[in-house]
Amino acid sequence: MNADQKPAGSASPVYAFLEKPSMIDFPGHLCGVFFTSGCNFTCGFCHNATLMGKKQKTLSWERLEEICRKFKNEWVDAVSITGGEPTMEPGLVDLIHFFREHGFKVKLDSNGSHPEVLKECLPLIDYIAMDIKAGLSGYPEIAGFTRKEIIEESVKLIMSSDIEHEFRTTVIDPFHTDEQMIEAGELIKGAKRYCLQAFVPQDHLPGEEFRALKRTTPDRLRHLEKLMEPYADNIIVRGA
Repeated sequence: MNADQKPAGSASPVYAFLEKPSMIDFPGHLCGVFFTSGCNFTCGFCHNATLMGKKQKTLSWERLEEICRKFKNEWVDAVSITGGEPTMEPGLVDLIHFFREHGFKVKLDSNGSHPEVLKECLPLIDYIAMDIKAGLSGYPEIAGFTRKEIIEESVKLIMSSDIEHEFRTTVIDPFHTDEQMIEAGELIKGAKRYCLQAFVPQDHLPGEEFRALKRTTPDRLRHLEKLMEPYADNIIVRGA
């Protein structure tokens, strides 16, 4: 699906992108990172707070075509679609086809709140990363999301597919207790990869109470690395 197949000036699902390719967002690939806007979670620790809430004005397909050509010239071989929450975007499947037709491998980030969309996207992508905000009992508090069965459905869809995947949790003290993390581990038991990410406080976080918290310590992350070993083939620590 090239830009010339779209009405001139029509909007793509992409709100923004990183000018420089990333070597960390898609394991094993140099990738372009593209953001959709809008999210149905209310995580007070979100580092992409400008993309929360309602959908915002997006880039045209023509502009996206230009960006893809630029990235191809820079030896970029993959893209990462993140947000916000990409599965809220009605044009997500079109966007995935667009990137694939430009020769890119595709990674998708998701919070797992739309399993019906994931089911449609999984055959089209090469890698998926799903956020595990907490054990299911912690979702209402940490993410403002109460449909726990939906999160379970998305986890099962991903784990039953042949797609390379990872689940990941940003570890926040004192919320993510050992008990809470064990509950999260039971949710994704048998996963290929489970990533433990350090929480980094910043002044722009949407929840004021999170701005004053301390960064997750390396000792805490290493402790959880051991604790979570029974639940995934590989435990990866980021930010220790």
